[in-house]
Amino acid sequence: MSMISATMLIRRCIGGTASAFVGVGQVAQTSSRSQPFQSRAFVSTQNQHDCRPFRPFNLYPMTATTSMHMSTSTAPTTETSLVGIDWVRSSVVSVLNTIFDPVEIAKGAAIAKLDGGKQKKKKKKKQSNDDDETKEEEEPRMSDEERTTIIEAAASSAKPFTIGDSMVTPATKPEFGDYQCNAAMSLAKSAGLNPRECASKIVDGLKAIEGFDTIMEEPEIAGPGFINLRFKDGYLAGAAGKMAMDAEDGGRLAIPVTKNKQKIIVDFHHLTLPKKCMGHLRSTIIGDTLSNLLTFSGHDVLRLNHRVRKNVDLGDLVMLYKAAKKRFDVDEEFKVRAREGVVKLQAGDEEALAAWESLCAASRVEYQKIYDLLSIKGLNERGESFYNPYLVGVIEDLESQGLAVESEGATAVFLDGYTNRDGSPLPMLVRKSDGGFNYATTDLAAIRHRVQLDPSDGGEKADRVLYVTDAGQSQHFEMVFAAAKKAGFIAEPISLEHVPFGLVQGEDGKKFATRSGDTVKLKDLLDEAVKIAGEDMKSRTDNPDQELSEALNDVAKTVGIGAVKYADLSMNRESNYKFSYGRMLSLNGNTAPYMLYAYARICGIVRKATGQSEDTKVEWPEASDIIISHDAEKQLVRNLVKLPDILSEVETDLYPNRLCDYLFETSQKFNQFYENCSVNNAETPELKASRLSLCTVSAATIRLLMNLLGIQVVEKL
Repeated sequence: MSMISATMLIRRCIGGTASAFVGVGQVAQTSSRSQPFQSRAFVSTQNQHDCRPFRPFNLYPMTATTSMHMSTSTAPTTETSLVGIDWVRSSVVSVLNTIFDPVEIAKGAAIAKLDGGKQKKKKKKKQSNDDDETKEEEEPRMSDEERTTIIEAAASSAKPFTIGDSMVTPATKPEFGDYQCNAAMSLAKSAGLNPRECASKIVDGLKAIEGFDTIMEEPEIAGPGFINLRFKDGYLAGAAGKMAMDAEDGGRLAIPVTKNKQKIIVDFHHLTLPKKCMGHLRSTIIGDTLSNLLTFSGHDVLRLNHRVRKNVDLGDLVMLYKAAKKRFDVDEEFKVRAREGVVKLQAGDEEALAAWESLCAASRVEYQKIYDLLSIKGLNERGESFYNPYLVGVIEDLESQGLAVESEGATAVFLDGYTNRDGSPLPMLVRKSDGGFNYATTDLAAIRHRVQLDPSDGGEKADRVLYVTDAGQSQHFEMVFAAAKKAGFIAEPISLEHVPFGLVQGEDGKKFATRSGDTVKLKDLLDEAVKIAGEDMKSRTDNPDQELSEALNDVAKTVGIGAVKYADLSMNRESNYKFSYGRMLSLNGNTAPYMLYAYARICGIVRKATGQSEDTKVEWPEASDIIISHDAEKQLVRNLVKLPDILSEVETDLYPNRLCDYLFETSQKFNQFYENCSVNNAETPELKASRLSLCTVSAATIRLLMNLLGIQVVEKL
């Protein structure tokens, strides 16, 4: 067999790329929740084209030399904050880099792959003059020299273990503990061990980490080689105590600020009141929540309100918009003049800009009313026209690289993997035949401004940019991100991420509309939710016909607006959801009214146990040592100390419904605790103080997460 390059040999062995052999694709990839954010060059969603996310999995890590092999374990610092899954993963990585030599693991992985990939002898039927004979033929054998070349290539590409290689996930069942480590299952063969032997080495390494045994019970090896990890009761009690000492309104519940501070831009879709678009409301609600969470985590967050050309609203302007749209669809001359006006605006024509700014100023008054109603603050308005000075430069750069070409009079970028239904290449237009620019051009210009330009030059120099828009724009952003990467507008580790969401439907599963078929106005929708909440509150008073006081009207507003927000956020954002006032305003199930009631109930429990008046603001008792005397207490504490894990997960995956799921689970755990563990009649003063502290932490957890969701809590409902 003739000699071929090491790369070709590797490809022949594994049926993929060389990089796949030395790290990616050798084993089943872990979920994105276990991947470090820094590993993502950029992210797009939905269809997997050339712009799909690259998530290195290096389960068989490799280094160029054995000098990178660590000799001692270092315990990740816990300081005075809570620890969670990130700390456990760091501990496992520390052990892996201590007990295994990455170069030897790389060689073992290569050998295992080569030996496991040997082809069986093929049977080939050969005709004979007398009868049919079946003869066996072997695949061409790899020479020893070729085999050695592959193994050496793998070793030279060795890298240390990383967080993703720890394969630590939350335990699938409470009886399995708090976390589960699966690294031994895939690492064993490369290490020349069976999985349980490999797991035993990892366990010994974890036990050797200074301070590990003060936090975790002795790790347990289960089944073929899974490692179950469980917090000690002493740690749980201490962690809950730390949370209680940092549980005042505005406190962090002992949750550490990120050590990897990033500049993050969250691009909201601007409210377009003439269209009264529910999708724009979803963008605002989801974008605000993600911004709140990322800010709480310690990142530098810029909330951008992306205003498009079409946003013309306010009184008569709404009628003007509708009339213009109707005429645009039927009057060809009017359509031409309208498009010429857009070109002038993009080119910076002073008269066009002045007219545009006057319309924006008028509309700003109206949409601000919606933002005020939703308590949306800190938005930075930036319209498409902001990027006009950069549009020509984008085109010139794309053309100079041969990426943008003439296509039927327009200028387009063609990307591999994107085709029309008939199989022809799908163009991404960046300049129309009349000289006007497209959304893709503006988005590319925005990317350059946001990630390339230094703040001293007016740019943002962002590390991560989130685009919160409907799922229907997924392909658009895939193509824009792919073009930006291909043009060199972004580079690792900068991350561009589309955060798609589904449609809002009526209860019948059809387009959300009024009974007459008209699109529902956003303000009318919110006002109706507040009205229903108020009527429900009046029905539960001694005098249902009496108007609510100003204070109770404020509560009704909190409940109504909160119900709309929570109903949206509690759903997987990529799913369509049916808008129902009845469901979202219900006091049963995972709803805002239920969570507001849960918080108010805890306030009542604390008031009663401490002799406070119901008419005054709750004074939370001083934090006390936590005593775990009942399983219901333990399960509540186990849930509470997982708060950092939930926040970290949402920061990475950007699914706010996990916050709502955790909130509901916390309220359920608290109910079980309260049913089984008397607060006011606890057996000892110390136990009563402990249980009051658990009430404080539970309430503070609900308050913190509701605030991150953009919903204020009430102490009495």
